[in-house]
Amino acid sequence: MGTIQIKNLSFRYDGMVNHIFDQFSLSIDESWKLGLIGRNGRGKTTFLNLLLGKYPYHGEIQSNLRFNYFPQPITDFTKNVVDVLMDVSGLNESEVWKIQLEMDQLGLTDDLLSRPFSTLSPGEQTKALLAAMFTDKETFQLIDEPTNHLDIAGRQVVASYLKSKRGFIVVSHDRYFIDQVIDHVLSIDRAKIQLFDGNYDTWQREFDRENLSEKNEKAHLQTEIKRLSATASQVKQWAGNAENKKSKKAYGGQSNVNLDKGFLGHKAAKVMKRSKSTLKRTESAIDEKKSLLRNIDDVVPLTLNYKQPHQDHILLLNDFQVQRNHNILNEPITFDLTKDQRLVFEGPNGFGKTTMIKAILGEKRLIARGSSSFSKTVKVSYLTQEFETLSGSIEAYAKHHDVELPVSLNMLKKLGFERSAFTEDLSELSMGQKRKVSLARSLCEPANFYIWDEPLNYLDVITRRQIQKLILKVKPTMLLIDHDRDFVDAIATEPPIELKKYR
Repeated sequence: MGTIQIKNLSFRYDGMVNHIFDQFSLSIDESWKLGLIGRNGRGKTTFLNLLLGKYPYHGEIQSNLRFNYFPQPITDFTKNVVDVLMDVSGLNESEVWKIQLEMDQLGLTDDLLSRPFSTLSPGEQTKALLAAMFTDKETFQLIDEPTNHLDIAGRQVVASYLKSKRGFIVVSHDRYFIDQVIDHVLSIDRAKIQLFDGNYDTWQREFDRENLSEKNEKAHLQTEIKRLSATASQVKQWAGNAENKKSKKAYGGQSNVNLDKGFLGHKAAKVMKRSKSTLKRTESAIDEKKSLLRNIDDVVPLTLNYKQPHQDHILLLNDFQVQRNHNILNEPITFDLTKDQRLVFEGPNGFGKTTMIKAILGEKRLIARGSSSFSKTVKVSYLTQEFETLSGSIEAYAKHHDVELPVSLNMLKKLGFERSAFTEDLSELSMGQKRKVSLARSLCEPANFYIWDEPLNYLDVITRRQIQKLILKVKPTMLLIDHDRDFVDAIATEPPIELKKYR
């Protein structure tokens, strides 16, 4: 029986003040289907990398398992798909059939193997790499966000596959997906790490219960801090008055005499000692209460700088088709997006959803046929799915997009960003944190119309709930691509616009 034994694990990156893991112990059985849940930047991917031995740490990690990690690194995107998949899987040419077998289960056709990997859509790339990973039946799989860029059908295929596996560790923020595949949950929270026997719903019930308890405790702590602060002020004032009164009495009421504390009377000295002791205890109690407050992970409502458009008709497509490499991708589509509507593009990976958005935004070379009418006076906030290569400072990113830095930082705090990450280079942040930086920009900039391409990719479940509540409250005009069925069902005002492959 394979196990992973973790004893007193402590780890933090260079330059960090606080540990990501501090004296953490856990025993994991190879039969567990363990889901990692927690806000972005809390250490889920770091935990997987520690199991892989990528970072030095304090404590012990012992296991008799051999690990396989997804997503695998790719060194050359210009190579053909077959060569990339053989590289990452370690297979040779005589074993390509193993990859083809997995590709078939994931809905990929063999003709993709001869294409350059760079020409695949992000969803097709994800499926191809999953196929390569699934060829190895002897390893314990560490699967980091497998649903990003996957269409609904692809997510269901992966979920069905994982349900048949014996054990793995998976990081995912798609509630519907993860509820199907896990039987244990490891929740990495701000102040503690908790293990649950169950699935996402198990964690959600506990999270909501703790949130209510912590909300009540927070109110109590804030009341106590106010009371203690008032007491401290009174003690300081009383001690000062007592010293001044005694001093004046000792010197016949002469207030301008240069006093030496060593000459104060014995009673005055006792008064001062007692008051200082009381003040020290009070200030210590205040610090303790404030430290408890810092352990509470607030979920703050988000805001949107939405300016309702004056126009009734925002975007009109008529028999619209897009192309990639001179190949038409989709059957013609027609729709009229009006003010206050939220429309969602739906369709399998590779059918041209992202290409269509780029064509709508002005890349005319991508338009194969049909017409589009888009008011140039409408201010658009575009959230692209291509954010992985962000680099530089948050300040430079905000300045480049003409968003005030304090506004941007405040939004990031609402999204669960730790202050310690504010000064890091964007290239050093987790994928979820990078996504939040681009999302914060879109939330802060003034806009009449939002075009969001897979906004939930890499975002933790708490942030997803924040975004959903925001959209339902503000009701902005939007065009979206997303594959989270619960989210789409909640926010769309019309049935999804289904893109069909061109024949």
